[in-house]
Amino acid sequence: MTVFAAGAVCWRIVDGKVNVLVIHRTAHRDVSLPKGKVDPGETLPVTAVREVAEETGLAVTLGVPLGVTNYTMPNGREKVVHYWAAEVTDDAVNRSTFLPNGEVAALEWLSVKRALAALTYERDAEIVERFRMLVEAGVTRTFGIIALRHAKATPPYQFDGPDSQRPLTERGRLEARAIVPALRAFGPQKIVTSTALRCRQTVEPVSKALHLTPKATDAVSQDAWESGEGAVRDLVGKRVRKRVTAIVCSHGPVLPDIVREVALATGTAPIATASRAGDLPVAGFSVLHLSVDLPGSGIVAVETHEPR
Repeated sequence: MTVFAAGAVCWRIVDGKVNVLVIHRTAHRDVSLPKGKVDPGETLPVTAVREVAEETGLAVTLGVPLGVTNYTMPNGREKVVHYWAAEVTDDAVNRSTFLPNGEVAALEWLSVKRALAALTYERDAEIVERFRMLVEAGVTRTFGIIALRHAKATPPYQFDGPDSQRPLTERGRLEARAIVPALRAFGPQKIVTSTALRCRQTVEPVSKALHLTPKATDAVSQDAWESGEGAVRDLVGKRVRKRVTAIVCSHGPVLPDIVREVALATGTAPIATASRAGDLPVAGFSVLHLSVDLPGSGIVAVETHEPR
């Protein structure tokens, strides 16, 4: 049986240069990246954030996905580890609760070059090498536009009223609560939603968890989109200019347009992953990672997550 795990390349600016964090593990006597196994019912992004906190005492949010490693453990089981970049703020460093323990003996901030040399395992070095490519491209600092499809709603044939007033089903309400930890892992600072009730109900749990007041707008409502009165381009342009991670909750037919407008606004060359990012199941979301410093350089990475 395959073991799934997740972790991060934690990074910060030290004396004007990008440094990454390596951990010296106590029992294994090696130098590695913070990571750990997925807990039952947990999603990979949630695992990555939790494991970084548990092993280093650092509270982080996730940036660009850096890929996957897989290897066979001594017990013969395969292990698959997903990694993200994660910027560490000065506040997070100051609030770190790390003390040497039975799992991690020490933390060390190193230049990317020194980290590549220090890591015990080639598979970890390959992940840091991918991060180095972002550094060299000048797109280390990123923000995300999170395109979220509303959770399961009451079908039209079971609802006697305007389509925009169809509520979530019990399953939909459960989905809306279930996706909160995964959304939080990416550190959204703004929530924008269609005015449709099913969208507003979908973002309600994450809004409460993040203490954010969602902005409801017809710009991304299905009714406005179908009548040609939507304003997807204007909304996306504003979100790109703001350069902060935002959730945009909308509808199945509208989401491909949202993704397309993000690509157009950032000069992204056509890529298959971007075109598929708008094709989401109910309560699914795609994170479109964009450069803070070079937002016109295109979508840096795309990842899609479905409710568990």
